[in-house]
Amino acid sequence: MKNKIPIFKNEDQEREFWSSQDSAGYVNWTESEDIVFPKLKPTVKHISIRLPEMMIDQLKSLAHKRDIPYQSLMKTFLAERIERELSS
Repeated sequence: MKNKIPIFKNEDQEREFWSSQDSAGYVNWTESEDIVFPKLKPTVKHISIRLPEMMIDQLKSLAHKRDIPYQSLMKTFLAERIERELSS
């Protein structure tokens, strides 16, 4: 029999609990179903980054050709590179 998941007062308490517990003792993962959260947006964090002006100008030029904001283009470039590095 699986253990009963406690009721938590807040997310911090729940996070602390799960950081020290194996979910297999509480959830029967063989009966789980995949679900999709289509409107879920990833948490974002603002950062500051210093780039040469010429690089920013080049990014803006490339972004303009694609009709997207240059910061979106930067995120796309970073995501592609991260994926490539992780898969090699």
